[in-house]
Amino acid sequence: MSEKLSVPAESLPSGGYAPAAPLKTASDVLEFARSKKIAQVDVKFVDLPGQWHHLTVPVNRLNEDVFAEGLGFDSSLIRGLQAIQQGDMLLIPDPATAVIDPFSTGAPTLSLICNIKDPISGEMHAHDPRYVAEKAEAYLKSTGIADTIYFGAEVEFFVFDSVRFDQNQHRGYYFIDSDEGVWNSGRQNDSKPNLSHRPRYMEGYCPVSPLDSLQRIRTEMTMTLLSLGINVGAHHHAVATAGQCRIELQFSSLTRMADHLLTCKYVVHNVAEREDKTATFMPKPLFAENGSGLHCHQSLWRGDQPLFADPQGYAGLSQMALWYIGGLLKHAPALLALTSPTTNSYRRLAPGCEAPVQVAYSQRNRSAACRIPMHSQNPKAKHVEFNCPDGLCNPYLAFSAMLMAGLDGIENQIDPGAPMDKNMSELVQAEKAGIKTVPSSLEEALAALEADHNFLLKGGVFTTELLETYISYKRSHEIDPIRLRPHPYEFYLYYEL
Repeated sequence: MSEKLSVPAESLPSGGYAPAAPLKTASDVLEFARSKKIAQVDVKFVDLPGQWHHLTVPVNRLNEDVFAEGLGFDSSLIRGLQAIQQGDMLLIPDPATAVIDPFSTGAPTLSLICNIKDPISGEMHAHDPRYVAEKAEAYLKSTGIADTIYFGAEVEFFVFDSVRFDQNQHRGYYFIDSDEGVWNSGRQNDSKPNLSHRPRYMEGYCPVSPLDSLQRIRTEMTMTLLSLGINVGAHHHAVATAGQCRIELQFSSLTRMADHLLTCKYVVHNVAEREDKTATFMPKPLFAENGSGLHCHQSLWRGDQPLFADPQGYAGLSQMALWYIGGLLKHAPALLALTSPTTNSYRRLAPGCEAPVQVAYSQRNRSAACRIPMHSQNPKAKHVEFNCPDGLCNPYLAFSAMLMAGLDGIENQIDPGAPMDKNMSELVQAEKAGIKTVPSSLEEALAALEADHNFLLKGGVFTTELLETYISYKRSHEIDPIRLRPHPYEFYLYYEL
C-alpha cells in the first residue's frame, strides 16, 4: 500500500478495503461501518454517458430505511437522467458494493454504489444504466439459455505527465507530454539528466524497466483494486510510447463487472493524480500510435457448467458460442454506438494501429472483431473476446448490449460464417470484399443503432425512450460540437489555397 493512502491501516478490514465477502443486507453494512469506525458514507451512481457521480453524508444518516427508501437527490443536472421538472429521484444503495473508499479525505468513508428509483411511481428508473444491466441479467435467466454471463476486461489507458487543451472561437489546441514519450529522447534539461530509456513508437509492449517507467504506479493501482475485492490478472505496459498501460480484470457477472470497471477507472485516475500524473481512457489521444481499447471477454454458464466449450468445435467452441458470435457480428454496427461511444473512438477503429476494423471472428487473432483466445483447452476457459469497445463506454449499457446481441444470435441461430484466420490488415482487396467493416464514425454507428435496436428491447432491457435519449445526447453534445469547429489540421491542408 502507498504511504499516501488517507485511511489509516488499522481501520482497514483484514482483506484490505473490502469486507471478507460481499455484504448481503443493510444490517451487514451497518455493522461493517460500526466495526471500521466509518464517519462518512459516499453514495455513487452513474450517468448515461458512463461517468460516476457521488453524494457524501455523515454515517449517522445511514440506516436500514435508506436501503429500502433511498436518499433523495436532483437528477435533472445529471446527463441523460431526467428533465428539470421531474428531477427528484432516490438513490438506493446496493449492500454488496460496500467497501472503504481508498481515496477518502478527512475521515474514513464507506463507499456504496446505488441504483436510481422514481419516488412517484415507486419503480426503478428506466434511464438508470445499472438498472439496465440488472434487467439484462434477469432476461438471460428468463430465456432458459443460461443463468449467468461472465465478463472479463482488459482495460487500456495512458498515463501522461502533462495535458493542456483549449477550444474557443479563435483557437483550438492540445499539448500532451510524457517523460516516457520517445519524442523526449533529444530533450535537454539542465536540472535533470536525460537518460533516454523510452519505448519507441508502437514498440512499447511488455518491456522491462527502465523502458517501462510505470511499473510501480501500475502495481499501486492493482494492489488497490485487489484490496477492494476486485480480482486482477496481469498488468503491463501496452504497445504505445508515452505511458500506455493495461490492467486485466478477471471474470465476474455482468453488473458486478461493470461496477468493477468504474471502480478501476476511479482507482487509476486517483492513483495517477496523487503521483502528479494524469490518466486518460480516451481511445486515441496520440496520432499514429496504437489506441486504447477495452477487450471484453464473455461466456455463458448454467450453474457450474460452461456452455461455450466443445472440443470438437472450431477453436474448441460450442455451437452456442458460434451463434453468440453470429449475433455480435450481425449487430456490430449498432453495438458500437454503445461500446465505442465517442467521436474519438473511431480514430482508434482505423486501419494500421492493430484495431479490429473487420467484422469477423478468428482464433488467436487480435485483428478480428471477435477473437477466441487459445491459451487453455480447459472448458471453463472457453470464451469469446469482443475487441471493438473502449474505456469511454458506459459498461452497464455496453455489456448489456453485447449480451442481448449474443442472445439474439443464439435464439435465431445466426451463422457467423467462416472464420478469418489471417492478419486482416494484410488482406488483398479481393479477400476484403466479402468482409464488413466497423462504422467509420460515431454518426454512422448511431444511425445503425436507430435502424437495428429491436434486439435490445426484448424483455424490456432497453427502452425506446432510453435509446432515443442516448442518441439525441450524443448528436447534440458530441457530434455537432465537433462538426461545427475548425480542426487544426484543416489549416495545414487548406489555409494557403
